[in-house]
Amino acid sequence: MPFPIPPPSANPAVRTRAPRIGLLGIMQPLYDDMIPGITERQAAYAARVAERLAGVAEWTVAPPVRGRADAESAMRAFEADGLDGVMIVMLTYGPSLRVTRALSRSDLPLALANIQPDPAVTAEWDMDDMTYNQGIHGAQDTANALVRADTPFEVITGEWRSPDFAARVDRWARAARAVSDLRRLRVGVFGYPMNGMGDARVDETALLRRLGPEVHVIAPGALHRTMADLPEETIRSLMEWEDRSFRVDERLSKEEREDHARMQSGIERLLEEAECGAYSTHFDAIGEDGRFARLPMAAASTLMAQGYGFAGEGDVLAASIVYAGHRLAGDGHFTEMYAMDFPGDSILMSHMGEGNWRVAREDEPIRLIKRPLGIGGLGDPPTILFRYRPGPATLASLVSLGGERFRLVVAEGEVLDSPELPSLEMPYGRFRPVSGVRDCMDAWLRAGGTHHMVMNTGHRAEDWRVLCRLVDIEHVRV
Repeated sequence: MPFPIPPPSANPAVRTRAPRIGLLGIMQPLYDDMIPGITERQAAYAARVAERLAGVAEWTVAPPVRGRADAESAMRAFEADGLDGVMIVMLTYGPSLRVTRALSRSDLPLALANIQPDPAVTAEWDMDDMTYNQGIHGAQDTANALVRADTPFEVITGEWRSPDFAARVDRWARAARAVSDLRRLRVGVFGYPMNGMGDARVDETALLRRLGPEVHVIAPGALHRTMADLPEETIRSLMEWEDRSFRVDERLSKEEREDHARMQSGIERLLEEAECGAYSTHFDAIGEDGRFARLPMAAASTLMAQGYGFAGEGDVLAASIVYAGHRLAGDGHFTEMYAMDFPGDSILMSHMGEGNWRVAREDEPIRLIKRPLGIGGLGDPPTILFRYRPGPATLASLVSLGGERFRLVVAEGEVLDSPELPSLEMPYGRFRPVSGVRDCMDAWLRAGGTHHMVMNTGHRAEDWRVLCRLVDIEHVRV
């Protein structure tokens, strides 16, 4: 069955958009007298590269960089335009010291595209052709300068017309977009984090400096006031959308559904006002407040489906990586490892009731159920129930190692087409790691992988590796 279209979000932080990439073509004036018109010829080559990659990103092509002033001007323009990254292309050999300062001082994610106009060296080549296609040693000079400056960058060598090259640029461009969005991210935390849960704790200033997310605390009282101020039309429209989109449990009362709809709409309004692209709630912070009737379970599921990052229990690290999962690979899903199934060499994945229904099976209806829940000490929270879609999947956990040291632990595997668990009233699925449960879990635990994580459909370890390279954090595949 087709997935429902989420209610429209007014928050620009969660809108889907193509990566916006600058192309910086580098050469030098040395060859102008030798080959008249070479600058214009190579500028046209840069334009063709961008045109070829039009389906990968929105491109801004700078005029050919022929000196230090050109490089610094082009990079300032890219930064002023709010681009997500810069792909460097050697149009001829260009000395690295003319671009080193501009590149090493920029916060924009970089890729060095080691390409040349012609794919093959032929007997017809003359010295002009040698000059047009000599970018490789300019790439070596520039890469050496970036390495010596401790500047992170990705390298993409290939034939620029090939599908493989486009696929690798696409992976880097998505990673650059995710990195840029992380650096702009605000994570709203409603109340306080779960007491005693250590793997979610992080130095917030170190997180801001290293990766970019800023923590924004939202008082539960603000949610209560916002819920009370919402117009009835907002609540009615959300409930009508749910009626069209889900199989709604007849046991849910009008009061339960209206209260849930007010919580979801109130959370989203506060996130919009604070320009937060991700958030986290903790059941005790809601339950102990005394003014709420139930926990916002269904709200988390639909807000994730709209593109918000989410994590339970006040976990800023997991909320941030779910948000990055949206930007990097699409449809980030918050989950945790619940139990191991050794006979099936798999792990039962679930959480208390939150899950992105964009990863649901397509052959079963997504249900909005009445669901008893003792945690939080409140009334039954309407919960969106589904099973994960079978097929390739990837788990990723963001680990704080102290100070500004972070690690991403990644496991590829498969969501199994496993039997239903009729008593489990929360989103779930069974994940079989490529490396097997025993080896995967041994390595996960040795690497300090956390118990909250993002899941994406597809094999995404290489996508996450590129992101880690761009932000210069450790990538551990288990």
